[in-house]
Amino acid sequence: MTKGDIIIENISKEYRLGNIGYGTLREDLQSWWAKINNNPDPNSIIGDNNKNISDRILALNNISLKIKSGERLGIIGNNGAGKTTLLKILSRIASPTNGIIKIKGNVAGLIAVGTGFHPELTGRENIYLNGCILGLTKKQITSRLDEIIDFSGVEKFIDTPVKRFSTGMCIRLGFSVAAHLDPDILLVDEVLAVGDAEFRKKALGKMKDASQYNSRTVLFVSHNLTAIKSLCEKVVVLDDGKIIYEGKTDEGIKKYLSNQSLKAEFNFSDHNDRVELKSIRVIQNNKVTSKPSCKDEFFIEIDYLNKEKNSKRSLSINLKNETGVFIFSSGNEKSSNALIDSFYENGYDQGLYRTICKIPGNFLNPGIFTLDVFIIQSINDFIIAKSDIMTFEVMEHSSWREDYLGEWIGVVRPKLEWRTKKID
Repeated sequence: MTKGDIIIENISKEYRLGNIGYGTLREDLQSWWAKINNNPDPNSIIGDNNKNISDRILALNNISLKIKSGERLGIIGNNGAGKTTLLKILSRIASPTNGIIKIKGNVAGLIAVGTGFHPELTGRENIYLNGCILGLTKKQITSRLDEIIDFSGVEKFIDTPVKRFSTGMCIRLGFSVAAHLDPDILLVDEVLAVGDAEFRKKALGKMKDASQYNSRTVLFVSHNLTAIKSLCEKVVVLDDGKIIYEGKTDEGIKKYLSNQSLKAEFNFSDHNDRVELKSIRVIQNNKVTSKPSCKDEFFIEIDYLNKEKNSKRSLSINLKNETGVFIFSSGNEKSSNALIDSFYENGYDQGLYRTICKIPGNFLNPGIFTLDVFIIQSINDFIIAKSDIMTFEVMEHSSWREDYLGEWIGVVRPKLEWRTKKID
């Protein structure tokens, strides 16, 4: 093995669901005695029908991987697929239930906000603390100190206790520390998505440089498929704790998206004191569908409850294709749409609303598409932001094209106006 190599052999991680104890010896003994006598648990909650508190779940199920030094590996999958659990095991935050892990070199990671930070210490002190954990001397850390602080953008607050940092500041400093202390292996979780767009761009560039020029191994977990495609040479797709794909990034993204359940309608449970997002659906020919035809127009309907009087609400969608490429972004505000939504211009009273976006016929090529939905008050005030909430498939129906010549090339297939005239 060379520095930066990772070998994972048959790793499993099991978690136990439910309470292990009630907190006192007396109550635990009462519950134990009731159990051996087949009596009801005197300490259970009235009406609680979950009698089996010993249920277990496999967060990872017999995972095996070989990652070579200098590789940039993306790890993608649904929530609960086991992505973060895998990184925690690799960073030694958690131990596997079964299996063997072999790692050559030191590991640095950004897995949760403030990972490795002591809240009572200042940002500067935490830099030195993290460097010592990675095995660097004080002199080595000092030589990198200015670069770390400058990259993070928190120089004004570097001597302030970390407990007073915002979430974004913690992430910026945490990533900067992890990336600049020259670890052989860098682990970065989805937490990076909390940062602003400029910093995310810097962070992706830093990870790419670390791999290309310094032979550092990078493992990147993200739901942002565009970022995965930009950074990673190969991906692993996890589903229910198992690897269902390992290989090229583009094919892995297609596998991940094709594994998503196509949805014609999605109902939300998210709300705040300003807006309650109710549902979103795809409508074609007055029917809800997850497989609209590319031939005819279809509509994206968004239902939501506005709770504020005389408020402006900008509703926006992002449409991405199966490789994570953004096809378009559109909203009902004046600045992004030539066809103005009168409600946006006049403002909203309290009540239930439905905003509809029309997708023209012959606009999209066949393929799998994913929607992001946003409700915005202003450019700096995202009331609700939901990514990858619904996946649908635009279908080809070749029977309507008598002159069918095969699949159209490209992402979109607009009907453009063509004219021919005789000039002589």
